Amino acid sequence: MEEALKAMATVNVQDVTHDLRPFLVVYKDGRVQRFTGTQHVPASTDTVTGVESLDVAVLPEEEGGVSVRLYKPAGGDVGRLPVLIYIHGGGFCIESAASPMYHNYLNGLCSKANVLVVSVDYRLAPEHPVPAAYEDSWAAINWVGKGDGQDVHPWIKDRADLSRVFLAGDSAGANIAHHMVKRLGKEKIENLGLKGVILVHPYFWGKDKIGSELQKIKASGGNLADELWGFVCPGTSGLDDPFINPATDPELADLAVEKVMVCVAELDTLRDRGFQYKEVLQKSGCKANVEVVETLGESHVFHLLTPGSPNAAPFMDQVVAFLNSS
Repeated sequence: MEEALKAMATVNVQDVTHDLRPFLVVYKDGRVQRFTGTQHVPASTDTVTGVESLDVAVLPEEEGGVSVRLYKPAGGDVGRLPVLIYIHGGGFCIESAASPMYHNYLNGLCSKANVLVVSVDYRLAPEHPVPAAYEDSWAAINWVGKGDGQDVHPWIKDRADLSRVFLAGDSAGANIAHHMVKRLGKEKIENLGLKGVILVHPYFWGKDKIGSELQKIKASGGNLADELWGFVCPGTSGLDDPFINPATDPELADLAVEKVMVCVAELDTLRDRGFQYKEVLQKSGCKANVEVVETLGESHVFHLLTPGSPNAAPFMDQVVAFLNSS
């Protein structure tokens, strides 16, 4: 963190075309400098949980270079296990499936929930603007759905129960997960039975601010959420684009899922969008059972940034209960 702060302090704004600190800046010569979310840890066997992980290519470089990190719980060699397809956050422009933050979190979740985890490593903006993240995530879901295909890893082929599949993501990853569920309603993947989706502090937004958003934007000293969307999705129609604002989407009834868990944090600027998401789903005619779970006194992705906080373990238990409830 100290190194990132030093790097941010040395930026000459006269050389910059896009200033999205603390995430990144883009220089006039096209260089992208990221200040966070760039650390990688290798796949391994976790010494605490015994969870095994490994990286697998889904698409070759010439087709996008999509990969996933698989996690298998200790003792996962007996019987078939539910599958959690997880999509990381980071504003569409930072982080990866190999990020220490996500790797540690998914080791714990894999162990506690006793599920196979498929963590999607999608391409990032601005080098690969949205909808690249959607397409890469869709490719990963299709790869899982092949089930017994020749190019599917044995952990999926021999251990996955594809009749019990869950999608989850945080922040931008929750946005992606929402759109993947919607796409599954139109483009069925044979043998993939989607049971539920978990949207953690989803990155949804809109032109008109709702609830406490204006107050929180003022308190934070800036409105990064407005600027970020146009940056990562330059082809967008604006902040009311259905990609970022589900309230403007006329096709929400197409969501192909039995149950939805929307997680919000009291101090998060995005909090009210989570509650709004439940409202617009119910009004759309979507038949999914939707619940909103709020963590009081916490901010955006607190469970990842401060995994030792008092609320992190109870929140993990809520996620595990959702995954184990069907």
